[in-house]
Amino acid sequence: MCRNIKILFNFDPPATEEEIRGAAVQYVRKVSGSTRPSQANAAAFEAAIDEITASTSKLLKSLVTTVAPRDRETEKAKAQARAAQRFGTVNTVPGAS
Repeated sequence: MCRNIKILFNFDPPATEEEIRGAAVQYVRKVSGSTRPSQANAAAFEAAIDEITASTSKLLKSLVTTVAPRDRETEKAKAQARAAQRFGTVNTVPGAS
């Protein structure tokens, strides 16, 4: 599950709130051990996601670096190359990630 959490810092353009929230969802799923909470736990699940999203946004805004920002397309190509080496195939469908 946690493999889906991507690096969000130092990209141009910066990570969107959707990307940050997606990482928060993956984190809460991993920690809680479930992909969908029961109705009794849904409010706690959503509250945790909201808090982690806010904390992550604050963290990303406060981090500084002297390294040039990463390019999303370059990082995607690197990930596909790693997948090809690991699994022997690459997802070459346009628009798929």
